[in-house]
Amino acid sequence: MGLPTEQAVRAALATVTDPEIGRPITELGMVRSVEVGDSGSVTVEIALTVAGCPMRLRINQEVEAAVSEVEGVGPVTVKLGVMTDAERAALAQQLSGVASANNIFGRVLAVASGKGGVGKSSLTANLAVALASRGLAVGVLDADIFGFSMPRMLGVESEPVELDGLLVPPVANGVKVFSMGMLVPPGQPIVWRGPVLHRALTQFVTEVFWGELDFLLVDLPPGTGDVPLSVAQLLPTSEVVVVTTPQVAAAEVAQRAGAMAVQTKHPVAGVVENMSWLTQPDGSRLELFGTGGGQQVADNLSQQLGQVVQLLGQVPLDMAIRQAGDKGQPVVIGQNEGPASAAYRAIASKLAPED
Repeated sequence: MGLPTEQAVRAALATVTDPEIGRPITELGMVRSVEVGDSGSVTVEIALTVAGCPMRLRINQEVEAAVSEVEGVGPVTVKLGVMTDAERAALAQQLSGVASANNIFGRVLAVASGKGGVGKSSLTANLAVALASRGLAVGVLDADIFGFSMPRMLGVESEPVELDGLLVPPVANGVKVFSMGMLVPPGQPIVWRGPVLHRALTQFVTEVFWGELDFLLVDLPPGTGDVPLSVAQLLPTSEVVVVTTPQVAAAEVAQRAGAMAVQTKHPVAGVVENMSWLTQPDGSRLELFGTGGGQQVADNLSQQLGQVVQLLGQVPLDMAIRQAGDKGQPVVIGQNEGPASAAYRAIASKLAPED
């Protein structure tokens, strides 16, 4: 058996992608050197984007595994270094054009509600993970600037990587996530007026490297104020997912959030009803907040918009949703057979039917 060639090793390295940027490490200039020894041993030097990269262990393992598959390769040594300022600047320049192009998003879903406390963020987090678990490239933009919760609910454990003004969002549970919560100290309030909010959201869209996404989910703040209007302008192809509870009062307010699509000329992808019932020990359903609110919103929006707006699903009250969110492990991961998990996955299937 002959010795492996450097070309063969580099071809194998081209199959390894940076988990956060989503591109081959060879394309990103992360492979500094490849040395093939007389006995078939291979030493690869990889330049990470930042010191203490949270994905260093994963990159190390994937590089070692890919090189080991090359015919004739013996022991593999992976040396991890850090990019120089010049290398980081070159990478930022390479990515900057992609970051500013809105057409990188295959489908944008703006998750909206008329009022707070209806489970909008829980839906966003679980829907994102459910879509990602099917092999789709998914990102979550936490547009709730004042009441951000996505870092906690999705289990984000690292900060965005900054490359000369370009931010690379961290990946948690297979989902790229960016939130104001990653930029401010814990407990610090955000006190901004409308124009500042719009500038911040513009940066979140154009100065964050999302890569090519099949879905971008935007967790909107409740109501129909500055942020939903800015998102509608910045992401003109977005569709609205309206979240409500069965309660009549909540349904009436939720309809206003959906009706905003008439003014912004955005389609409504559907309605989700949260807290639909509480399953009792005997299997019966206790409808704590009434019944029919979600269908009522869907029917009223259908009439108002002149198009069929479907009720995408009903999610039951389940303590597991709250427990999983507090731990940063959405319920669709840990309890695949539970009623809430099944409901979230069914909604994901309606939004992205499998071929």
